Amino acid sequence: MTTLAPPPAPVRDDGSRHRAAPPNRGSLARRLFTGAPDDPRWARPALWAVLVLATALYAWNLSSISGNTFYNAAVYSGTKSWKAFFFGALDAGSFITVDKPPFALWVMGLSARVLGYGTWQLTLPMAAVGVGSVALLYRLVKRDFGPVAATIAALALTLTPITVAITRDTNPDPILVFLMLLGAAALLKAVRTGRLMPLVWSGVAIGFAFNTKMMQAYVVLPAFFLVYLWAANASLGRRIRNLAVGTVALVVSSAWWMVVVDLIPASSRPYIGGSTDNTVWDLVIGYNGFGRIFGASSSVGSQGNGASFGGEAGLYRMFNEIMGGQISWLIPFAAIALVAGLVLRGRAPRTDARRAALLLWGGWFVLHYLTFALAEGTFHPYYVTAMAPGIAALTGAGGVMLYQAFREGSAAVGVPPLERSREWGRAWVLPAAVAAGTVWAVVLLQRVSGSGTLYTAAEIAVAALGTLSVLGLLAGRFTRRHRLMGVAALAAVVALLAGPAAYSVSAATSGTNGTNPTAGPSTGGGMGGGQRPGGDGGPGGSSSSTSGSSGSDGQSMGRPPSASESGTDATRGGGGTGGGTQVGSEMISYLEKNQDGATWLVAVATDQTASSIILESGRPVISMGGWSGSDNAMTLAKLKSLVKSGKLHYIVISDSGQGSSNSEISTWVKKNGTEVSDYSGLYRLDASDVS
Repeated sequence: MTTLAPPPAPVRDDGSRHRAAPPNRGSLARRLFTGAPDDPRWARPALWAVLVLATALYAWNLSSISGNTFYNAAVYSGTKSWKAFFFGALDAGSFITVDKPPFALWVMGLSARVLGYGTWQLTLPMAAVGVGSVALLYRLVKRDFGPVAATIAALALTLTPITVAITRDTNPDPILVFLMLLGAAALLKAVRTGRLMPLVWSGVAIGFAFNTKMMQAYVVLPAFFLVYLWAANASLGRRIRNLAVGTVALVVSSAWWMVVVDLIPASSRPYIGGSTDNTVWDLVIGYNGFGRIFGASSSVGSQGNGASFGGEAGLYRMFNEIMGGQISWLIPFAAIALVAGLVLRGRAPRTDARRAALLLWGGWFVLHYLTFALAEGTFHPYYVTAMAPGIAALTGAGGVMLYQAFREGSAAVGVPPLERSREWGRAWVLPAAVAAGTVWAVVLLQRVSGSGTLYTAAEIAVAALGTLSVLGLLAGRFTRRHRLMGVAALAAVVALLAGPAAYSVSAATSGTNGTNPTAGPSTGGGMGGGQRPGGDGGPGGSSSSTSGSSGSDGQSMGRPPSASESGTDATRGGGGTGGGTQVGSEMISYLEKNQDGATWLVAVATDQTASSIILESGRPVISMGGWSGSDNAMTLAKLKSLVKSGKLHYIVISDSGQGSSNSEISTWVKKNGTEVSDYSGLYRLDASDVS
C-alpha cells in the first residue's frame, strides 16, 4: 500500500511557509540544548561553551567591582525616589540629572529595587546583556553563514578585551550594544522578508539605544538605511515607504522621553546636567552630540582632542598604544575579510542575504571606526566596545567565506586560464589575512613585553601558531590536502584569539576603573592604560577612592555604604564653587548630625563630589555645576529660595570658583553665611540669612 506524503505547506506572499503545527514545548526545550535538526552535532555544545566562557569573564567576582560611582549614585537615588528614577537624577532630591538619558539607569535601578542595592546587583544586568549580545550575534551570523562562522564570531566578541572590561562595570555601554544588535536582528529580518513590522521594531530598538547613550546609537543608521534600501526583498516603492514608516518609529521611540522632560516646567523637574539651557535637546546636539565629534560644545566649551583618554584623533587612533590592545587585534583580518567577501558575492542578486549581511557588518565596523578615530571631543577607550560586534561578525563570516573559496579553489582543474588565474589569486587572500592578523598581534604583545608571563606565553603562541597556520594553509592548498587546510585554519583561529584572550583574562581577574575601564597591562597615555584601583565603597561597602582625572562619564567609585561604615574621602576639585575643598568623612558626619530636616545634606561644586557623598551618606546632595562644574544648575535666586524654605543649610565654597554665577554665589554665601570653623570652605545658611 502506498502512503502519500502530506501536501506542502501553503506559501505566503513574502516567501515564508506556514507551519502545519507549532512544535510542542518538549521539542523547543530539546532544540534549546541540541540545536536545529540540520545543525552539526558539535554546534550547540560549542555555543553553550562560548556562553559559559562569556558568563565567566563578565560575571567573575562581581561583588568586588566598584563600578562607576557617577552612575551608581544616580541608581541609588532612583531607588529612593521614583521621580529621580524617571529623570535619571543624580540625587534623590532631583536637583540635577546625569549627563545621559536614563534607560541604563532604569535597568540597573529595577535590579537594585528587586534584589537590593549593592555592586553585584548593578553589574548583574550588565553581565547578562553582555552574554545576551554574544548569543544574539551568534544567531545573526549563523543564519547567513552557518555555525562555524557564528561560533567564531561569538568567541571573538566574547574575547574582545574592552568588551570584557566595560561589561564588568556600571557604564551604560553594554546595554547600548545589546539594543543595537536587537536593531540589527530586526533589520536583517526586514531585508529577508521585505515586511514592514521588523523594520519598525528595528527603529524601536535603536530608539531605546538612543535613550541609553544618545547620538552614539545613531552611528549605525547609515548602514541600516542603505542595506535595507538596496537589498530588501520588495519593490523600490515599498522599500521607500517602509523606510519612512520605520523612521517614524525610530523618531518616536528616540524622542518620547526627551519631549516629555522638556515639556515639564523647569521648576518641577531637575536641571538637565550637561546642557546650557536646561533642555534635553541641547544635551543631544551639544555635549552628547556634535561636541563629541568636533571637540567643542556650547555646553562645555572646548573638550580638547581626548588625548588623555584614547590618544590623538586620527585614523591611527585605534592602533595606538592606548587603544591597540583594547580593540584592534582582529581589525586587519576583518578588513581583508570584508573586502574579499564582497568581491566573492559580487555577482549575487540584489537581494542576496549574505552580501546584505556583509554590508551591514562592514558598515557597522567602518562607521564606528571613522567616528571614534576622528572624534576630537571627549573620548574614552570603552566607547569602542560598540565597534566589537562588527569586527567579530566580519571575522567569523568573512573568515569562513575566505576559507570556503580557498578550499574550493584548491580543486580548480580543467578550467580556463583566466578563471585559473583568479583561483590562484584567491589562494593568497586567506593566508595573507592570517599573516596580517598574526603580525599585528605580535606587535601588540611586544608592546607589553615584560608585563607578565601571560603575555609572553601569548606572544609565543601567536607567533608559532600563526606561522604554522599560514604554512599549513599554503601546503594544504597546493597539495589539495583538505584535512591539513582544516587543521591550519583551526590553528589560525587560536592564534588570532590568543592575544585578546590574555587581555580579557586580565580584565576579568582584576578590578576595573569605573571612570575608564580597560583591559590588559598599563600602556601609559594618562587615563588610557588599564588603571584598576581596587576600592569598593559607598551605603554597605568599604572605602573607595575618588581620586583621578575628571572626564565626561564618571569617576572610579564604589557602592553606597552607611556613613559609619565608609571611609570615603570625597575630595574633588572641579573649578567651580567649592572646587578643591576637602569633603572628608568627618565633615560628612558633621553634616548628617546637623542636617536639621533639610532635603539636601549639602551643596557642592560638581557631580564627582556629590556622588561620592551620596554613596557614603545615603542622603541627597546638590551638585551645583554638573560634571564639569560649569553647568548653570544653581543660581543665586534658586539658592536663596532653597535656604529660605529650609531645604538646604550647608554649602561648600572655595576661592577657585569660576563663572559669573558661581562668583556671585560665592560672594553672597561668604557675606551672609556662617563658616563652620572646623571645616574650611563649609558654610551654614538659615532662613534668617536671606534678605
